[in-house]
Amino acid sequence: MPFLHGTLRLPNSVIRGLDPRIHALAALPAHADNRLMQGGWVYIVTNRPNGTLYVGVTSDLARRGWEHREGAADGFTKKYGLKRLVWAERHDDIRTAIQREHNIEHWPRAWKVRLILEGNPGWNDLYGLLARARGCAGQARA
Repeated sequence: MPFLHGTLRLPNSVIRGLDPRIHALAALPAHADNRLMQGGWVYIVTNRPNGTLYVGVTSDLARRGWEHREGAADGFTKKYGLKRLVWAERHDDIRTAIQREHNIEHWPRAWKVRLILEGNPGWNDLYGLLARARGCAGQARA
């Protein structure tokens, strides 16, 4: 059952762990005390449906998504134009998130695609949902 927050509907299978208790932390302004954000996110970005995949980990998914979209850091995602956030999973402990990222990175591509398709069969960009939830609507693009 998707979590409903106002008009924002987030599929639980796509952004796991974004429930009312955690969502309140995700909505904190960027300057909020980072000690509250001890957990982490594992995420997958792509350039198009069935395109190149990148698995990453971060403590601030909205900020990291913005960095990917703007090409703020040189590297693999900028080189291949990976800007579409298609899957994310929340962990209470950043170490668990890092371990999960390492595990998924070593999976066959078909497993990663299946993970995306389970919760996001249309390969929709989830960044706009995160930006609006966090109050960064000016950073979100359709």
